[in-house]
Amino acid sequence: NYQSEYSKEKQDQKQRLIDCNIEAARYFYALLRSDDGKKGLEYFKKRELSDETMKKFGLGYSNVNGKDCIAYLKNQGFKDKEIIDAGIGVYDERNGLRAKFWNRVMFPIKNQAGKVIGFGGRVLGEGEPKYLNSPETPVFNKSTNLYAFDLAKASRSTYFILCEGYMDVIALHQAGFNMAVASLGTAFTPGQANIIRRYVKDVYLSYDSDGPGVKAAIRASKICREYGLSCKVIDMSPYKDPDEFIKALGRDEYQKRIDGAKNAFIFEIGILRKQYDSSDPDANTRYDNEVAALLAEMKDEVQRTN
Repeated sequence: NYQSEYSKEKQDQKQRLIDCNIEAARYFYALLRSDDGKKGLEYFKKRELSDETMKKFGLGYSNVNGKDCIAYLKNQGFKDKEIIDAGIGVYDERNGLRAKFWNRVMFPIKNQAGKVIGFGGRVLGEGEPKYLNSPETPVFNKSTNLYAFDLAKASRSTYFILCEGYMDVIALHQAGFNMAVASLGTAFTPGQANIIRRYVKDVYLSYDSDGPGVKAAIRASKICREYGLSCKVIDMSPYKDPDEFIKALGRDEYQKRIDGAKNAFIFEIGILRKQYDSSDPDANTRYDNEVAALLAEMKDEVQRTN
């Protein structure tokens, strides 16, 4: 049967790409804990991560020489094409095959089954982009995976905490909030909402308190509502993100903020209110109209999900 042979071949190819990512993760993990990885280890220590946390997340390091990782993978029997297709290698005329990630601390990204399918890498020192993610590959789809989803799922919590960044998720897990996840270097997607709703009905947003963070939270809450998820926003002021908040005020205070989290709709109205001068009747009318529009939009969503 041609079709089943073809799909078996496809499956085998995918398995090879996953194996290649797993081996790369092993390499980065070992490197972080070697003399060559001191710089990376110092970074994580400075961020106050325990050895246990670094192990739990399989954190690693990619060194300045972009060839070493490739040599290791070839030594493990992976072909050039597999290394490129797995998103770990890039080819250019001048340098041939070299590593996509170098001089970065490495965050392995796993699929729902807990297998490594890609990476996020944060540059050490100056350099752009600050965070680099694996490209889309046959095994890594950013819009249908979430960082630390395999761990959050295993927490058996009735809700998930949705963050913006890898470090936020890791800081929350280290503080005992092991239901924290993050979207992968992109805005929250319908595909991610769809995965979450199979496991929980409630989502708490713990996005940055700055302008872009607030915008992203409002966008994410709309997607949550569309997929029938109840959404609340955790207020982390005066701190910027969960990582800073927990370092400053600790676990119990963050739990209090979860308990006092506002319904996302109320949060959105609060943000709107700040944009209009309440002593100006015209501004008040515009504000009322915007709230009415939001309510109408919400009623549609509720009807669509019921």
